[in-house]
Amino acid sequence: MTANTANTSDNVEKFMDIRSVALAKILDEKGQGLKVVGIYCTFCPQELVLAAGAVPVGLCGTREDPIPAAEEVLPRNLCPLIKSSYGFALTDTCPFFAFSDLIVGETTCDGKKKMFEIMQDIKPVHVMQLPHQHKSPHSFALWVEEIRRLRSRMEEEFNVEIKDEDIWKAIDLVNREKKLLKDICDLNRLSPPRMSGMELLTVTWSSGFSHDKEVVVEMLEEFKDKLESREIEPDAAHKPRILLTGCPVGLGSEKVVRLVDELGAAVVAMENCSGYKTLELLTDKNGNDPVVALAHKYLNIPCSCMSPNPYRMELLDRMIDDFNAAAVIDLTWQACHTYNIESHEVKKLVKGKGLPFLHLESDYSSSDEESLKVRIEAMLEMMGK
Repeated sequence: MTANTANTSDNVEKFMDIRSVALAKILDEKGQGLKVVGIYCTFCPQELVLAAGAVPVGLCGTREDPIPAAEEVLPRNLCPLIKSSYGFALTDTCPFFAFSDLIVGETTCDGKKKMFEIMQDIKPVHVMQLPHQHKSPHSFALWVEEIRRLRSRMEEEFNVEIKDEDIWKAIDLVNREKKLLKDICDLNRLSPPRMSGMELLTVTWSSGFSHDKEVVVEMLEEFKDKLESREIEPDAAHKPRILLTGCPVGLGSEKVVRLVDELGAAVVAMENCSGYKTLELLTDKNGNDPVVALAHKYLNIPCSCMSPNPYRMELLDRMIDDFNAAAVIDLTWQACHTYNIESHEVKKLVKGKGLPFLHLESDYSSSDEESLKVRIEAMLEMMGK
């Protein structure tokens, strides 16, 4: 291992430590009045949380451990992401949930919105009613009002006034963070790619757990500099380049990313909402109303709950070319109907570009790892690896 590679690996380790560092900081400052807002989806405008003087933390469940407890309340044939999220809350095993003063949910799917109803027995929950059409003026008007409603709820809960000037400052900070994340992800367009799939996942996913976004921005700037000078083994250029799309993936539900790495290929890009999906969407700072500006940004997120959802196909089409993907893997968590059905359109897009396509449906358990490995390996052999 070269010195540059070692230094970059050290920087990846720093992202793995973000959660523990953030927890220590939050614990230290809770007694001084710090407010924490737990969020489950990229549709929650973090800028409002920051403008309220609170800390936004990701709560989306990515581990199997709490699912058995959740199944005592929720149906077993429900999406593992929903069961994991609720299970952590029910068993009080997620410290970020325990520290949260307010939970913000959204109606991206029927399972989540019903889960949030029963979660209110544990913590205060605010659910944003998400319209499912990008272009409709009525949808946009509704979404603007939903963001205003969240603003009022946080002002009431935290006894603060959320000023427009503070929202604009938070918008600038989040824009900087998103731009840096995109710049880092885009370094994997190079051959050989600058990060392995697991490194890419660690950096993009872990960034959402910081106690201080200014600190994350500094970490991302340092990491980007290290990556740009990172020395990569020339043989890495010959690894098959895989684009991963589909449901959210995080540490704990990373088995497909890990298997691709272990089988000698490279996940060079992840379109998932825990990856690249939102990184192009910066808030326009030229308007007069920051809430309207936020509504424009967040309503454009190409989640499969949107109907129709053309931007996701446009984004995938560009990403396949930009990252020179040799194949696409579409990962759907069991019972995620919108992503499962939309996989049909993804397949048409990928096949139309003459590339191999593999649709995997799984859950958070390790019971199917061997079968997943066989299917991924078969695709790679077909590609001539």
